[in-house]
Amino acid sequence: MKTLLRINVVLTAGFLLATLVAAITFNPTTRAIGVIVDLALFSIGVASFIWGYFSAVQRSRADEISVAALYFLTGSVATKEVRQIMNGCLLAQLLIGLGGAIARSSTNGQAGSTLAFGVLVPLLGLGFNGLWASRFGTFTPREQSDRQG
Repeated sequence: MKTLLRINVVLTAGFLLATLVAAITFNPTTRAIGVIVDLALFSIGVASFIWGYFSAVQRSRADEISVAALYFLTGSVATKEVRQIMNGCLLAQLLIGLGGAIARSSTNGQAGSTLAFGVLVPLLGLGFNGLWASRFGTFTPREQSDRQG
């Protein structure tokens, strides 16, 4: 359970470092590394999002699962500590991605920047939230009806 939180924090810190280095130095090498990091984290996010969604669908047969609870850990799905760490990483990813894209939104008088790939990274936070909630979250049990068929 704690491993997923640690991985999220480490990957978010790596994203911050790669974005800062690419934004400050802004040379072809650091920009390429920034894009690679962004796309790798996005890919991990896609995979974890799909895995978490699939796990949640399986759990939804027995538990009431809402989208907000699954991806934003609302209600009593997670402890306050888990919710703060996971949603904090999601918020940090969003701000880092937007900050990097805005910081270098214009290069040599032309619009656009490779740092804009950073806006894809918050899918990592959403995916990890969904994966954590679907595996470890506490949901209300679904009421079983007496009807069959």
